[in-house]
Amino acid sequence: ARERERERETGESVSPMKCVQKSFRLPSKKRGTIREQAHDGRRGLRLSCSSSSSSSTSAQATQAAFTCTQTSFTLKAKARGCHLVTGTIEEQLSPLLKGVSCGMCNVFLQHTSASLTINENADPSVRVDMETFLNLVVPEGYSDIPWTHTMEGKDDMPAHCKSSMFGASLNIPVTNGRLALGTWQGIWLCEHRDHATPRSIVCTVTGA
Repeated sequence: ARERERERETGESVSPMKCVQKSFRLPSKKRGTIREQAHDGRRGLRLSCSSSSSSSTSAQATQAAFTCTQTSFTLKAKARGCHLVTGTIEEQLSPLLKGVSCGMCNVFLQHTSASLTINENADPSVRVDMETFLNLVVPEGYSDIPWTHTMEGKDDMPAHCKSSMFGASLNIPVTNGRLALGTWQGIWLCEHRDHATPRSIVCTVTGA
């Protein structure tokens, strides 16, 4: 509607919005070289890029109606640690992703003592080791670090620190009605409190 109004006011034709997406693979890089995007050297790095524009030379582009849809839901309270929640989120997103051939999905966690990240989806020991890492990096108690925000217990401030480390939102490309996650990638909910509550999620899908 705004585009048509602009056309009437200015006499200029406004190009329809497109959603453009292209996947490509970077060559393998030596491990530990920051300038070369530190990689383990065994395989190339696969990337998927999405953007919204009025023109493109990308491999995939669509001029279908550009949409923005949103849903909210709650994840059941989980024990402290890292949990694979890909299936649950995909189930909630299914109606929104339907018909979107090219777009982006934002998954947002409405809390400050838990976090979201994308990591290994196959071996559960990765999630166990990640929890060990987080606890070593951000220790609890009052002797090692003089925390002052301790009203809800010794895990209070460390939970906030861990939440900021991983973040509260994820942006994932959408391709042909599916989240364009890699073969070994899964969505994790990282719970940083000893006595957690249900966690609220807001997902927004844009695309065409």
